[in-house]
Amino acid sequence: MIKKLKSEIVTSIKNRKINVFILFLLSAFIILIFTKLSKYYTNTLVFNIAKTNVPQKYVIINDSNAQLHITLKTHGFKWLNYYFNEPEITVDFNKDVYKRDSVFVWSKSRAYLNNTQFDKQVQLLNMNPGTLLFKYDVNLIKTVPVILNSDIKFSTGYDVSSTFKLEPDSIQVIGPKTVVSEIINIETDTLVLTDVRTDILGNIKLKPPKENSGITFSNYEVNLKATVEKFTEGTLKVPISVINVPNSIKLNYFPKEINVSFYVSLSNFNSIESKDFKVECDYNKVNTNSFLIPELIAFPKDVKNAKISQKRIEFIISE
Repeated sequence: MIKKLKSEIVTSIKNRKINVFILFLLSAFIILIFTKLSKYYTNTLVFNIAKTNVPQKYVIINDSNAQLHITLKTHGFKWLNYYFNEPEITVDFNKDVYKRDSVFVWSKSRAYLNNTQFDKQVQLLNMNPGTLLFKYDVNLIKTVPVILNSDIKFSTGYDVSSTFKLEPDSIQVIGPKTVVSEIINIETDTLVLTDVRTDILGNIKLKPPKENSGITFSNYEVNLKATVEKFTEGTLKVPISVINVPNSIKLNYFPKEINVSFYVSLSNFNSIESKDFKVECDYNKVNTNSFLIPELIAFPKDVKNAKISQKRIEFIISE
C-alpha cells in the first residue's frame, strides 16, 4: 500500500514537471512571436485600387495594370494585417483625379499617400508607378430580349399548350457603350427538366455575357410560366391552292386535297378545323420532273408539329 502511494506521488511530480515545461515552452514561443512582430521590416506589396465617387455617367473599364507597387517600412503586426487582408489604395474620383483626353489621370506624391492612406506607424519608402491611367466609357442603357435556354423532356403524350412565358421578357443592360452596343439578347441558364406532366412555374437566373466588365442588369433572374397539357394527334383534309399560274394556260392538278397531320392539346382538339390550315403550290417552283410541291403556309397557333403527308402534286396543262 505504501509502495503504491509512493509510486503515485512520483508520477504526479513527473507530470507536473512536464506540464511546467510545456507552459514555459509555450510562453517562450509567444514571447518570441511578439518580439518578431514588434520589429520593423521593409517589404514591397501590390496594392489594388478601390475607386470611389465615380461620376454616374461614366464607367471605369477594369484594367489589371491599375495597381501600385508600394515599398513600406512598418512593424510585424502591420505586415500581418496586410497578409490577411488584401491591401488597397482608395482613389476618390471627386478630388484625386483629373480628366485628360480619354482617360482619368491619378498622379500623387509619396508624401500625399503617406499622409492620407497610412497611419503614423507605416513609412512609405517607394511606389511604382507614379501615375495611374483609368480608361473610361460612357454608360449606355439598352433594352434587350431574354432568350430561354431549356432542355425539357415531357412525359409521353404531354407538351406545352402555348408558349413559354418569361416575366419580364426583356431587361435593361447598363454599362460601357462599347460593350453594351454589342449585346443583342441575354440568355438564361439552361433549364433542365425530365418527365414533365404538370405546369412549369419558377424563377431562372440570367447568364451574364462573356464580356461583362462593368455590366449591370435591371433584373438578374426572370419568372418562367408554361401550361402543360395532355396532347393528341389529329389529321384533316385541307384544300390545295396553286398560285402564280400564267393566264395563258389552264392547269389541272390532282389531288385537290391533302392530309395534314398535327399535334394539339385535348382541350383544343375539337376547335381545330381544316379552314384553319392553308396549303399552297407555287407554279414558279415547278421542277424538271414536272410536279407541284405542296407547302403548309398557315396553321393554328395552338397546333404543334403540323406536316403534310404528300410531297408532290401531279398536274397537266391544257390550252
